[in-house]
Amino acid sequence: MNFERAKSLLEENDGAGNTFKATAKPVLIGTAVVGATTMTFSIIMSLTNGLTTNVNKLSLLHAPFMLGIITGGAMIYWFTGASTQAVTTGAYRAVEFIKANIKLEGVEKASVSDSKKVVEICTQYAQKGMLNIFIAVFFATLAFAFLEPFFFIGYLISIAVFGLYQAIFMANAGGAWDNAKKIVEVELNQKGTPLHDATVVGDTVGDPFKDTSSVALNPVIKFTTLFGLLAVSLAVRLAADTRGSGLTYILAAAFFVVSYIFVYRSFYGMRIKSSQAS
Repeated sequence: MNFERAKSLLEENDGAGNTFKATAKPVLIGTAVVGATTMTFSIIMSLTNGLTTNVNKLSLLHAPFMLGIITGGAMIYWFTGASTQAVTTGAYRAVEFIKANIKLEGVEKASVSDSKKVVEICTQYAQKGMLNIFIAVFFATLAFAFLEPFFFIGYLISIAVFGLYQAIFMANAGGAWDNAKKIVEVELNQKGTPLHDATVVGDTVGDPFKDTSSVALNPVIKFTTLFGLLAVSLAVRLAADTRGSGLTYILAAAFFVVSYIFVYRSFYGMRIKSSQAS
């Protein structure tokens, strides 16, 4: 009886922790956006010579700038989808191993080696998924910086704006899904019912939302703007030195191809194939 009461209290505390995290994580992302805004404005000041030239290119009527805004939003949604896919695939592989090697019924405990194998599987897919994503983001930043400076400014602004609101949404939605399960288990006391099963399914979405994708947007925003500041400066200098030879466009195309390969791998290389699922 004391154990069940202690377990119930821990579940309630976990729900409070979820609420706190859902509130605190957007603040963390907000600090990244503040830093990104400062660095983006420094790039603008550099490209416009202190807002004295090319100011008209910072407009929605300038096609590259507008396309950069669209591309930045697409990058944010790709990132959140790819990171969630990595978590889903890793979890599925762990479940496959558990079903094949660990007896969940009876009094026999799982061996230490089997438990370590489950941790190894989760770690492997986490590293594999995030490596694909990091390389894709890295080379996409290079490609867009070398393509067109004002396209890249629009891209950075969009990364910050879409990243902020997507992170707020995912942190709060993930916390709500997780706490829905807590309410059913603790307040309604309906664990093991179809309602509880439904909230467990929701929690499989909520956990990667609040614990993976939302918090990972923080380094993506910071890295893209910080590295982008260096990349676009290099691209502008290279374009001036080569005097319109098209070298920056060739490099942009090469960087984009590398990025595209890892974007493809982040989805099709990480997905759960139907033959393995059956």
